Amino acid sequence: MIDLLERWTEFNVAMAGATAALAGLVIVAASVNIEKIVASRSLTARVGSGIVLLVLALAVSATGLMPGLDERWFGIVLLALALAGLVIQIFVARAIVADPDPRSRARTGKLAVGFVPTAAYLVAGVLAALGAPAALYFAAAGALLAIVAALVVSWVALVEVLR
Repeated sequence: MIDLLERWTEFNVAMAGATAALAGLVIVAASVNIEKIVASRSLTARVGSGIVLLVLALAVSATGLMPGLDERWFGIVLLALALAGLVIQIFVARAIVADPDPRSRARTGKLAVGFVPTAAYLVAGVLAALGAPAALYFAAAGALLAIVAALVVSWVALVEVLR
């Protein structure tokens, strides 16, 4: 699988660059209205979720670029990153649900969006640890889903702050 990881180098380089840039942009966009965002538990959680998803995608892509990394270690690192992301998404969901502001009440779909990329990374980690080449396709799906999910939750938060 080391050869397979090497074939994914260009994808991982692109994902690492894109997710790092997007995470920075989300932070800058949030900083414009940071007082209003931190005043709302759910908005803070949503912006945090977006940043975490992008950093997770960055970390997974960077892991795929480590020279000489074998599939077991790639899988173990992916599992550790995905589990950390899962824990954070659980805290995010709890914060959104617990927000007393009725405008912040989330529907199941809004809560689920942060869990989808994490689930893809969990599958990728298990498959990689087992030596299955399909792991890299799940990792790639996780990165792409993380970008979409992060942009969606960040956009919702940034629009909600102005309502």
